[in-house]
Amino acid sequence: MIEVRNVYKEFSGHYVLNDICAEFEPGKTNLTIGQSGSGKTVLLKCIAGLHSVSKGDIFYNGRSFSVMNEKQRKEIRKEMGMVFQGGALFDSNTVEENVMFPLEMFTNMSFEERRERANYCLKRVNIVNANKKFPSEISGGMQKRVAIARAIALNPKYLYCDEPNSGLDPVTSIVIDNLIHDITIEYNITTIVNTHDMNSVMEIGDNIIFIYKGRKRWQGNSEGIFDSGVEELDNFVFASSRMKQIRNLQNRK
Repeated sequence: MIEVRNVYKEFSGHYVLNDICAEFEPGKTNLTIGQSGSGKTVLLKCIAGLHSVSKGDIFYNGRSFSVMNEKQRKEIRKEMGMVFQGGALFDSNTVEENVMFPLEMFTNMSFEERRERANYCLKRVNIVNANKKFPSEISGGMQKRVAIARAIALNPKYLYCDEPNSGLDPVTSIVIDNLIHDITIEYNITTIVNTHDMNSVMEIGDNIIFIYKGRKRWQGNSEGIFDSGVEELDNFVFASSRMKQIRNLQNRK
């Protein structure tokens, strides 16, 4: 479990996060939603240790990040996997080499052990016969799946995904959503996904946190999101005409 306790983040005298408190549970897809500029990416970077918090603390299974020394923080980072918005694959490395990269950085595995682990992870995300291809030779959806394979190579306890469906068509987005959800349950990972895709929210939103102007305004699941009573969240959710159709259908039942 990850606990965020009274977290503030300041840049140049301006607070982009204000007193955020939240819990992210293992075995669930925890989604953070909000408009662009709401602070959700900053929050994710604070949780992942890419930003230091100005006030407050982050706890990993009861371990306070702020009191850890550098060695302890490095050990925590080994337990993290990240899927960046653009995939962030190394263009000059093959698919297989991309997945092997964290194993080279953080383990003492032999080359054969690293390759075996990489092949296992690639099969888990349904990538076959593409090991020797370069990122430019595969589709955007395949690149995202390779990024997920790389993120789980070290058997992480924590998985962070920043807009994993960005730039993907709706069908491929569903594939990525289901993959993240299945892996989260299968390995009991504490997964945090930043998204503005309401289809993702409705399909895999086990625990949803809505951030508005740097503050947490609502927390719940996909079943309760239509009846939040929070005006800002309603405006965000129903900005999509598709979501309006879903609400109308629910009201008729």
